[in-house]
Amino acid sequence: MDEKESKSHRPKYVALAPAILLLEDGTVYHGKAAGAVGTTTGEICFNTGMSGYQEIFTDPSYFGQILISTNVHVGNYGIKEEDVESDSIKISGLVCKKFSEVYSRPLAHKSIKDYFMEEKIVGICEVDTRAIVRHIRDKGAMNAIISSENLDVESLKKQLEKVPSMAGLELSSKVSTKQAYTSGESDSKFKVALLDLGVKKNIVRCLVERGCHVKVFPMKTSAQEMIAWAPDGIMISNGPGDPGVMRDEVKTVKELIDSNIPVFGICLGHQIIAQVFGLATYKMHSGHRGINHPVKNLMTGKSEITSQNHGFAVNADDIAKNKDIEITHVNLNDKTIEGLRHKVKKVFCVQYHPEASPGPHDSRYLFDEFVKNMESVRKKASV
Repeated sequence: MDEKESKSHRPKYVALAPAILLLEDGTVYHGKAAGAVGTTTGEICFNTGMSGYQEIFTDPSYFGQILISTNVHVGNYGIKEEDVESDSIKISGLVCKKFSEVYSRPLAHKSIKDYFMEEKIVGICEVDTRAIVRHIRDKGAMNAIISSENLDVESLKKQLEKVPSMAGLELSSKVSTKQAYTSGESDSKFKVALLDLGVKKNIVRCLVERGCHVKVFPMKTSAQEMIAWAPDGIMISNGPGDPGVMRDEVKTVKELIDSNIPVFGICLGHQIIAQVFGLATYKMHSGHRGINHPVKNLMTGKSEITSQNHGFAVNADDIAKNKDIEITHVNLNDKTIEGLRHKVKKVFCVQYHPEASPGPHDSRYLFDEFVKNMESVRKKASV
């Protein structure tokens, strides 16, 4: 290919439309449109991962949130159709430094621009993400609005005032499956009933890989219906929103735990299980989102690098209220609770994501522990 022909294959530069990011406290940032031209709102948060943007975009736990990527380049390895954690992009919008329309990954199917245009996702790029992250880290998580169609700050402020706070917001019903479905072979060694509060696909994969036939149930499914399926174990999934307002789900999970079937909870599932045992949840200052959070396993003394995505946490002071519950994992950065277990029942849960993909695999052993719990109960029942 000669010089002239080579130049013709290079992507042509197209000037991006101007865009505005307005925070709830009145702070304004000016940049360029990334993705679809429009307006979007949500709680702004940041993720410190250097890879895995596609899995992050499609994680149902991000529903209702505008995401800031602290990594400079987003989209540089394109979009691969298989690398998703749900059926669509779940973030409300994106804030990044470089929105790369050019990608180099041979296996990619499309560019991030095409992906965002197809799913009508609004974003802003060419902004100082370091300054924005420092601001949120200091001031705390807050609502925000991005617009590339309306650049009038006063008008945007009025729109932003109508956006509800994440505190007190139930969002799992927006992302949970509407109909039950199964995954894995029907003659697998174990049957796992999964309560879908916003499940990531890789949680289901990790169970199937360990010889489980998984049935995913909508979040409003009764405990009786799940138990009637005769599962060997029960999984309570991750999901978005404030766990403190999910009283019906707490009641359902309590009934599931009372059935004495082994239970494993992840993220929002962890917070729901904590409430069953009398531990309250609270909204964090800015949350934990990234793929390099250090967590210590208090049972083994070992530390693991974890993937996390949560803006709420379990109140450590409440642990004294229930003598049957013990803390199994703590965050080494801020000492927040990262894991709990029941001393008598086969019930445990973690705040972070052991199924992380991409991300560290240090915590995959938790799925093995869940399988061991199911084996233990089955052996006891056969005696």
